[in-house]
Amino acid sequence: MDERILKWLYDIKICIEEIDSFFKEEEKDFFKYKNNIMLKRAVERNFEIIGEAVNRIITRDNSFTEKISNAKAIIGLRNQVIHAYDNISDENIWSILINHLPKLQLEVDTLIKNEK
Repeated sequence: MDERILKWLYDIKICIEEIDSFFKEEEKDFFKYKNNIMLKRAVERNFEIIGEAVNRIITRDNSFTEKISNAKAIIGLRNQVIHAYDNISDENIWSILINHLPKLQLEVDTLIKNEK
């Protein structure tokens, strides 16, 4: 695997771990999330980085669209957070955080592990 791709996979891994760390002290609660602007911005920033990393990975090696589920949707989320910031749905971000981020974490961990 290309060294840059491996680096970007680690960037994704670090962002996911950082998002998880935001919820170490208390349970994941949508209403607490919705009312905490700093937490929302921190999660959104990590989604931006994840989306940019996925974009760089598939630009460098298109075969990763098969290895990272919803790669195009991840990039689309990044674009929405950056360019349509005034149209972000807390419910949508929360759903991604709860339903899709764990799967991405498993895929990235597997890709990194297979490289070792």
